[in-house]
Amino acid sequence: MTADPSRERGAITLFVAIAAIGLLALAGLVVDGAAKVRAVQRADRIAAEAARAAGQAVDRTAVLRGEAIRVDRRAAAAAAGAALRAADVRGTVAVVDAGRAISVAVDISEPTVLLGLVGVPRFHVTGHAEAVLVDATLDSQGGAHP
Repeated sequence: MTADPSRERGAITLFVAIAAIGLLALAGLVVDGAAKVRAVQRADRIAAEAARAAGQAVDRTAVLRGEAIRVDRRAAAAAAGAALRAADVRGTVAVVDAGRAISVAVDISEPTVLLGLVGVPRFHVTGHAEAVLVDATLDSQGGAHP
């Protein structure tokens, strides 16, 4: 008794179709997962750049009076905002620790490459950075002190 070959036609097609869908989903996770990691790194980098820019806005009046070094809040917010606008992202800037640190949070939305085919058109990531001012003035012995 031999099997009728016409009854087995198309049996492998179903397996191939299911396997192809699985491989496509796996490829989507790999490709879009890597894109998400790059987006998180970009968000952190932009936040760090904005925090550094804001940290340059030192309150010169306070320094000249011999007070603790702190940022000029308005100038720091403006510098960080300019850095965020230059990168074309939205974020928040906060001057914390009595003006001795700047905290920047950035939100980025990126399109997916393959996961859009299964209903995930974009992913959102957040980056964060903080710049802390350090008083590195020299004492009379030539050494730095906090």
